[in-house]
Amino acid sequence: MVNLLESIQIGKDRMLNFDPCCVSYFTKGEYILLGGSDKQVSLFTKDGVRLGTIGEQSSWVWTCKVKPDSNYVAVGCQDGTISFYQLIFSTVHGLYKDRYAYRDSMTDVIVQHLITEQKVRIKGRELVKKIAIYKNRLAIQMPEKILIYELYSDDSSDMYYRVKEKIVKKFECNLLVVCADHIILCQEKRLQCLSFSGTKEREWLMESLIRYIKVIGGPPGREGLLVGLKNGQILKIFVDNVFAIVLLKQSTAVRCLDMSASRNKLAVVDENDTCLVYDIHTKELLFQEPNANSVAWNTQCEDMLCFSGGGYLNIKASNFPVHQQKLQGFVVGYNGSKIFCLHVFSMSAVEVPQSAPMYQYLERKMFKEAYQIACLGVTDTDWKELAMEALEGLEFETAKKAFTRVRDLRYLELISSIEERKKHGENNNELFLADVYAYQGKFHEAAKLYKKSGHENLALDMYSDLRMFDYAKDFLGSGDPKDTKMLIKKQADWAKNINEPKAAVEMYLSAGEHMKAIEISGDHGWVDMLIEIARKLDKAEREPLSKCAFYFKKLDNPGYAAETYMKVGDLKALVHLHVETHRWEEAFALSEKHPEFKDDVYVPYAQWLAENDRFEEAQKAFHKAGRQSEAVRVLEQLTHNAVVESRFNDAAYYYWMLSMQCLDIAQENEQQKTEMLQKFHHFQHLAEVYHVYHSIQRYTEEPFSFHLPETLFNISRFLLHSLTKETPLGISKVNTLFALAKQSKALGAYKLARHAYDKLQGLQIPARFQKSIELGSLTIRSKPFHDSEELVPLCYRCSTNNPLLNNLGNVCINCRQPFVFSASSYEVLHLVEFYLEDGITDDEAVALIDLEAPTLNKREKKWQEMMSDHAQSLRLDDNTDITEDDDPFTAKLSFEQGGSEFVPVIVNRAVLQSMSRRDVLIKRWPKPLRWQYYRSLLPDASITMCPSCFQMFHTEDYELLVLQHNCCPFCRRRIDESNQ
Repeated sequence: MVNLLESIQIGKDRMLNFDPCCVSYFTKGEYILLGGSDKQVSLFTKDGVRLGTIGEQSSWVWTCKVKPDSNYVAVGCQDGTISFYQLIFSTVHGLYKDRYAYRDSMTDVIVQHLITEQKVRIKGRELVKKIAIYKNRLAIQMPEKILIYELYSDDSSDMYYRVKEKIVKKFECNLLVVCADHIILCQEKRLQCLSFSGTKEREWLMESLIRYIKVIGGPPGREGLLVGLKNGQILKIFVDNVFAIVLLKQSTAVRCLDMSASRNKLAVVDENDTCLVYDIHTKELLFQEPNANSVAWNTQCEDMLCFSGGGYLNIKASNFPVHQQKLQGFVVGYNGSKIFCLHVFSMSAVEVPQSAPMYQYLERKMFKEAYQIACLGVTDTDWKELAMEALEGLEFETAKKAFTRVRDLRYLELISSIEERKKHGENNNELFLADVYAYQGKFHEAAKLYKKSGHENLALDMYSDLRMFDYAKDFLGSGDPKDTKMLIKKQADWAKNINEPKAAVEMYLSAGEHMKAIEISGDHGWVDMLIEIARKLDKAEREPLSKCAFYFKKLDNPGYAAETYMKVGDLKALVHLHVETHRWEEAFALSEKHPEFKDDVYVPYAQWLAENDRFEEAQKAFHKAGRQSEAVRVLEQLTHNAVVESRFNDAAYYYWMLSMQCLDIAQENEQQKTEMLQKFHHFQHLAEVYHVYHSIQRYTEEPFSFHLPETLFNISRFLLHSLTKETPLGISKVNTLFALAKQSKALGAYKLARHAYDKLQGLQIPARFQKSIELGSLTIRSKPFHDSEELVPLCYRCSTNNPLLNNLGNVCINCRQPFVFSASSYEVLHLVEFYLEDGITDDEAVALIDLEAPTLNKREKKWQEMMSDHAQSLRLDDNTDITEDDDPFTAKLSFEQGGSEFVPVIVNRAVLQSMSRRDVLIKRWPKPLRWQYYRSLLPDASITMCPSCFQMFHTEDYELLVLQHNCCPFCRRRIDESNQ
């Protein structure tokens, strides 16, 4: 063979025994026709392998042509004859279970695994005449020999074959069968058994022509053959036995045979296209079906076979009607759910669902057989149907297997529970079936079975759970209130879930489930419904009533909440309600009746007052509640805030309140007495300092001054002398010295002004004061180095003039007597503090002073004392000079000159008795402090003392300030308040 384009030979040389005269490709080049001097036309493969003779002629063949696209060949000979031939290529193949071997290209054999679709080609160089396959054996007959192949391994999926034996003999046969150790040749009526070496071991001669032969298995060397004859006889032959066994005899010729898996039944297709099934043991014809050309039993199911014919595939299970579906070809095998079908030249494995035969078994309630069919291959839907049918048939084992297959855990749990109940002796099948119907959704059928089996309560529970309450009422017992209540409760639950809250509330109330009714009403804000429920409830039902009150509070209805708490008698909750809603009058009234709730009322009240900037009232509330430490803590924080925000007047007021609070604590708590008294004096000092600094700060920050220069001068001096040890937070020494310097310079205290400017040079001065201070420092040097004598303070005890700048502070440099200052102008007041002699109590001292021993009318009708709730005043009505040489108090003012220690003025009973009540001012401090006594040395100057904070004022200044502020400028005590 030559490639014309490149002139290259592409095939091998083949020797011919004649002279070729003509050559032609057959069909599409797969074969070659060749004729010549051998007077015949031969068919060759495209590789030059001779396949056979098409036709012999009487003379040389000069030409042969193929009709296009057909199998017809025209031959022309030398003698002028023309012959016309039709070539028919018969199918050469073999099948055993899932292995199919067939001829390809006339010389090759392809073995196909029908399950895995694997294929393997065995190439040959001669015409393949017959093929037989069995288990791991493959026999191929060629014109002059027979080749026997075997698999490399016993693996069911192995597809690799190797040559086992070769029989080099020419055999003529119609059919070829291979066994484990033998080959069987069939020639018309004769059967020959040959070993793989070619030795004939046995021979069987039949009565009629052999139409069908098939290996039906058996031990190696003892296999059985199924043989069908033309005369209708069917025999079984064993290769190791010379005698044939007649299975049965029928009247029509055999076309196809197959035996069931258990070898109990025989299927025969006769020449009339009828499929007949016999019982092998009884020879009885079980059934017959028309229109069959081939038949095959299912290798995995005893009672199932299939047959083909008329373009249909027919599947028959047991004695049930045939199930048909369209299929072209011949059935040659049936394994599980796969049917092997030969159509023309191709073999295919068709997946056939076994649904139809399974349902046929289910109709007969043959669940185990149906399960076997389903195992061959059905859909998930079919498995579910099988499981349901088996469950309804109470065939739990089959149902369990089927539900396991579809992984339905719900029904598996049902089956498991039924099996457990069976183990415990329960055997009521109607009850079991009712449970099954309930699971399947067949509720009415289930209810009927429950009722029939005497378990109406189960039907009631089922309908209740399904919210089918109308049906559930039909199964209520003989008026059992518990069942009725349970049903109503479930109906209410359902109404709640489907968003029908009003209906749910009514149902809960009728079922006595008050808590749930209250919760729904409260969540939806139905106040009217809640109060209706609360009024109907008995006062002993505390929990639902408390829940009602909770929702009243939540829905901002304190009146109903109070009514509910009163009904249940929960006074503590009522107190908390009044407190939370800030209904203080009701809360106070309740605490008056029940003192045990005093803390629960006054502590929140005080906190509310503090939050609303009503601190004085808050302090009183804390006092009433006995929470003094909390009052101190709140006031300390407020004081700190006032200082940080530069509200020094407020800071002074808060510190005074703190000092009084500490005094109260010291009075009540003996353990904290010392500590609280120290804090009292400290806070009193801070209150005075911040009260004074308020004026300094206003002077330095604001453009206009509200005080006279003399007042600012005195305030600055007092503050400078008070800051000798430490400077409190927020107070600026720069502002203090700046105010002192300016006022000193203006009033002629140049020495003090120079000192203030010098001190300022060592401090960090704000930029806004820088220029003014530098200018003042320069101009003060032009002034005299002394202070104006009019400004020098006088000590009223020892009559010593004190310097404006006193290193000792606010005390006399001579007698060390502390100065008493006016709380408005901060001038030194003409008061001298005196102390009582040991053994004299405050009450006795006041009684002695009030005696007012006669003084020979020296002062008769000269002094006038004015008393009120808010002040004590001494007024002189006559300017007549009074001599006091005989005053015992004046003698007590003397002291030892030059002493560095302060010597207080101590008076005895005689001195006290000689004093006039109009000349004495008393600071009546609460315990544990002692009262302080002051004697006025200038009766012509009126002094007023605040009865709350005990600060001293010139009467005119005090009255003016009271008119301006309507309260004491220091402690903010209102004039209309009574002294407590």
